[in-house]
Amino acid sequence: MTIDEAKEGFGYGSWATAMMFSAAEALTEDQRVAPAAGSFPSINATFAHIVGAEWIWLRRWQGESPRSAPAWEGNLTLSELRLQLHAVESERSPFVARLTDSDLDRVVSYRGGDGRVFAHPLAQLIRHVVNHSTYHRGQLATQLRQLGSTPPNTDFTRYLREGK
Repeated sequence: MTIDEAKEGFGYGSWATAMMFSAAEALTEDQRVAPAAGSFPSINATFAHIVGAEWIWLRRWQGESPRSAPAWEGNLTLSELRLQLHAVESERSPFVARLTDSDLDRVVSYRGGDGRVFAHPLAQLIRHVVNHSTYHRGQLATQLRQLGSTPPNTDFTRYLREGK
């Protein structure tokens, strides 16, 4: 992975998650918190997990090692989650902008939720975060369909065709 690929991955992720937020905002608050099958019990809970995970990984890359989701993760409305994601992306953007290709080889050590220590090159962890959010956006698409909504097309090729 190069720094340009990392930036492209985060650009795609931000674009695709914003598309999903827009689709979810068309629902009522009751629909967003209603049970919908997936890894998480509702649309809001799935978004909270995505945003919380992006926050955790950024903290880890900066030398901290949170072992659990941020306290705010389970208590925010969809619009508050969108603002929190914007805050994470605003903090991550200058962090990524300062990276060089050689920085991507730097091994990041961190503690998992169970307290065990892990270590991986930053490039692999960036790939993980981009993939993780993509996985859960797929679940959001299913949850939106369960609630009678049509999810947006967030294919990477659409992102490329739109010149993002």
